[in-house]
Amino acid sequence: MNAAQAPEYGAVVIVGAGQAGAEVATELRACGYTGTLTLVHEEKGVPYARPPLSKAYLLGAATEADLAIRPASVYVEQRIEILSGTVDSIDRDNRRVRLHDGRELPYDAVILATGGQPRRLAGCDIERASNVHYLKTLADATALKKSLRTSSKLVIVGGGYIGLEAAAAARQLGLQVTVLEAQPRLLARVTSEPVSDFYRRLHESRGVDIRLASQIASFEFGAGGHVTAVTLADGERVACDVLLVGIGQQPRTELAERAGLAVTEGVLVDLACRSSDHRILAIGDCARQPCGADRTLRRIESVDNALQQARIAAAALTGKPLPVRVAPWFWSNQFDARLQSVGIYTPDCERVVRGDPQTDSSFSVWYLSAGALIAADVVSSPRDFAAARRLVGGGVSAIASKLADTSVPLNHLATSVICAASQVPSNSNSIQVSV
Repeated sequence: MNAAQAPEYGAVVIVGAGQAGAEVATELRACGYTGTLTLVHEEKGVPYARPPLSKAYLLGAATEADLAIRPASVYVEQRIEILSGTVDSIDRDNRRVRLHDGRELPYDAVILATGGQPRRLAGCDIERASNVHYLKTLADATALKKSLRTSSKLVIVGGGYIGLEAAAAARQLGLQVTVLEAQPRLLARVTSEPVSDFYRRLHESRGVDIRLASQIASFEFGAGGHVTAVTLADGERVACDVLLVGIGQQPRTELAERAGLAVTEGVLVDLACRSSDHRILAIGDCARQPCGADRTLRRIESVDNALQQARIAAAALTGKPLPVRVAPWFWSNQFDARLQSVGIYTPDCERVVRGDPQTDSSFSVWYLSAGALIAADVVSSPRDFAAARRLVGGGVSAIASKLADTSVPLNHLATSVICAASQVPSNSNSIQVSV
């Protein structure tokens, strides 16, 4: 097979039916691929969206049917076979995908969309307790939702997005919620102090007990092996009926490793999402790809990144021009606040705060590196976020003072970017804006 194009009557096997897997299947058809297309799904039913699991689904505002990425009829109409099963191995020499039940699927190309899996608490014997939950799949969310409706005290280990979204949902359901975070602030890995502090105040104002810099010493077990309390390193005991562990996720690379592909904290892929074997591509949370102006290898966990990589992979396999990568974006809903982020935040970048996170329900934080705007966090302002996507995507530089000035509308800055971009040579990496 040519490295850039799957044969007209070949076979493509997609391993993983999350957002990335579902998108690349339909995108291949949109790009004109007419060969056999098989989507291997570890779960039953059609592919579903995972972001609502920690929010609307827990609250009962979304049903299982609401989660479907596309109706089942779409896969039938587009001749995409959804095969329930688990892939054990990829035989690269004979080009066969082997499933756990013994079935084999011939392939001309494989797309790995295996996603990630929750990180486990190290050194803790809590895995068998029925009131201990991780949150990744629909089955996980369903079990947690059932537990929440028969409990009064929830302890969450981890103050990241999953933990905070679940905390907000549980409070709205009337539970007493305690969040134990090992770092000195919430969301420490993904955002800056102003955003972290805002969400700490938000959760505490709604009755969530936030414990920062908390180290777990041990767990107490009651009848039936349930975890009944968490003991902290300072000796404090925090009682619980339900325990949720949300300490991030790690890429599912075991299949790629068994196949002998290059793997380092993710399946290593090029700009076309091809792995070290050009017949095997990887997309979504499991893939580590050159990103940004510096082409640093990054693994980005977001729906938008999964969609972008799916389109790139489909184009690569059908010989189409590769879509231009744009700054990835992400969102998180907690109580009545909506955080929308665009670009790639790094802890060492310059920070510009627009608005007052201490008193305003809506504000934004902008991140610059070497004078260039690389990312932004926008809280509860869809209009400002629309401008942020245009500004970050425009490679803007030298506008820090304007960003902080709330008297200058962001849409004016974004309009200036478009005007300036039309006058900048195509090989320029940034746009100088003076408003």
